[in-house]
Amino acid sequence: MRRGAMKGWWAHMTADRENPVIRTPYGAVRGRWDRSVAVFRGIPYAAPPFGPRRFRPPVPPDRWDGVRDATAFGPTPPKPPYSEAFAQYLSDPAIPGDDCLNLNVWTPDPAPGARLPVFIWLHGGALTRGSSAVPVYDGHTFARDGVVFVSLNYRLGVEGYGLFPDAPANPGLRDQLAALRWVHESIEAFGGDPDRITLGGQSAGAISTGALLAAPQARGLVRRAVLQSGPPEVTDRDKVRRMVRRMAHRLKVPATAEAFAAVDRAQLLRVQADIGRLSSPILGGPAFGVVVDGDLVPLDPLEALTDGGAPGVDLLTGWTRDEYRLWLVPGGLVERVDRLGAVALAGAMARCRVGSEVPRGYRALRPDAGTAELVGQMVTDHLLRVPLHRLADGRQDPSYVYEFAWPSRRPGMGACHALELGFVFDSGDEPDARKLAGEGAPQDLADAMHGAWVRFVTDGSPGWERWNEEHPVRVFGDGAPHTAHGPRDRELALWTAPTPEHPAPAPTPELRSVVRRLRRSGALRRT
Repeated sequence: MRRGAMKGWWAHMTADRENPVIRTPYGAVRGRWDRSVAVFRGIPYAAPPFGPRRFRPPVPPDRWDGVRDATAFGPTPPKPPYSEAFAQYLSDPAIPGDDCLNLNVWTPDPAPGARLPVFIWLHGGALTRGSSAVPVYDGHTFARDGVVFVSLNYRLGVEGYGLFPDAPANPGLRDQLAALRWVHESIEAFGGDPDRITLGGQSAGAISTGALLAAPQARGLVRRAVLQSGPPEVTDRDKVRRMVRRMAHRLKVPATAEAFAAVDRAQLLRVQADIGRLSSPILGGPAFGVVVDGDLVPLDPLEALTDGGAPGVDLLTGWTRDEYRLWLVPGGLVERVDRLGAVALAGAMARCRVGSEVPRGYRALRPDAGTAELVGQMVTDHLLRVPLHRLADGRQDPSYVYEFAWPSRRPGMGACHALELGFVFDSGDEPDARKLAGEGAPQDLADAMHGAWVRFVTDGSPGWERWNEEHPVRVFGDGAPHTAHGPRDRELALWTAPTPEHPAPAPTPELRSVVRRLRRSGALRRT
């Protein structure tokens, strides 16, 4: 896939100019010119979160004298590597060092008067993996097209989302808020407009974006938002506590932040990865996530945003057609689920907390589908499409919805979770993008997808009609992008959104027994 070449007035800049120096609130940084774009990497927005600051909210970095080199990515937060099954599709660089709360800026015009739109990117990775150094997230293409692009690192896993009696909740989300505030206060020096900030992310990054949109402490910091493959949601506190307790039991320490801080980091990551292998989106299991904390997250973000939260914020949301294939194809889980048949469907019912009428409805709509496809689409709708539809339906400000439907060239992957990122960033010529997309991904689709995001960040309209009662969805797939009206309405009509008056049914003892059997057998474990 070649890079597109949208031209603009900034294209006259040349790479042989003197490397740019920008003064931030904590000291000066020197970046470098790269293909007419000024790039600054590894700028600290908060102090290293270790020592006495472990498991605590972020604090500002120490000021420095002189000019700090900002030409290389900074350290990444502690995280376990992907398993072999997932590493063949996803890249996740690890850079050692404690100063991991850092961010990167790509800008076409590092001048205070430029007032360019700003896009802040929150990476995905289930809040346990990922970083701003993933090559697919190269911000050059956004800057090339007139946007100041910012990406950042934040604490992950137990360091960022463990729940302890002796430490505040959600430190990873608090990191993101600190970075958002840093951008709002500092980005004008890099040519950005603090009044035109778009906050966006994919998967866990989208969930984080939704939580920050709903957070009273972030009010007024964001003008637009992008939620790709992740809804505004919170994780049940007991689910996070189970994850922490199981880790504590394995480590033979109390389930406290003080005790965990005394454990060797490498050992902590090994135990976290082992305990977390059951955290599949298909069946759930103990996991880390954003929780209601009465402070930064005072209530469920979806409830807040559909009840008038984040007024004046335009919204772009989307999903991929076959999200579930990244969850099932690695390790051969599609075949295992198909063999399990009705048992797997019963497990999906328990996961989604629905009765048998929902899988019956899916079977009627997809009579030729295998069990894995039915389970995958059910869970995808439960986790993503139902809440994102509800979000778009419940807001007064403009919302735009899309579906990415181009199938990967890799066998069996379809239009899976995270496949769209190489097209959003127009970074498909990166070897890391080809790991998931395969060879021969179409450049015209990257031009269309990337162009839509640039237009939204720039002026609030990606190029198709805003959400209304006809449910317009822009479809990016084979051929030219087109707008379909209500393409998922038949499936989503099978679901009844739970309310406080009509909560979702609890799984029956029989369904809970099925889930336990599946977890013990490893049939649906994330490998």
